[in-house]
Amino acid sequence: MRRKNEAVPEAETVTSTQVEIFGATYVIRGGQEPEYLTELAAQVDHRMRELAGHLPNAETGRLAILAALNLADELSRNRRHYEGERGEIEARVTELADRLTAALDVE
Repeated sequence: MRRKNEAVPEAETVTSTQVEIFGATYVIRGGQEPEYLTELAAQVDHRMRELAGHLPNAETGRLAILAALNLADELSRNRRHYEGERGEIEARVTELADRLTAALDVE
């Protein structure tokens, strides 16, 4: 158990960051840098406002769910894209390593 005056290790440092999303203010507690949390909140805010432009009568909660689904879709697509690229890079590295091995065996 940590004593009252004992320093918190850097990895466990928790910060509070105030952000605004779609007109509401939230205090986010976490181990991330405040600038990073502010940027994430700005992305969510942007997505909600974008959706509100298409669905002007939608409730805030619905816009939040739609924004979350949009962001999750974007994340999933990016992961699949990078996994595909990673596979291509690994295949190319293997091919080049095999060619290098073959070239070195000739000598």
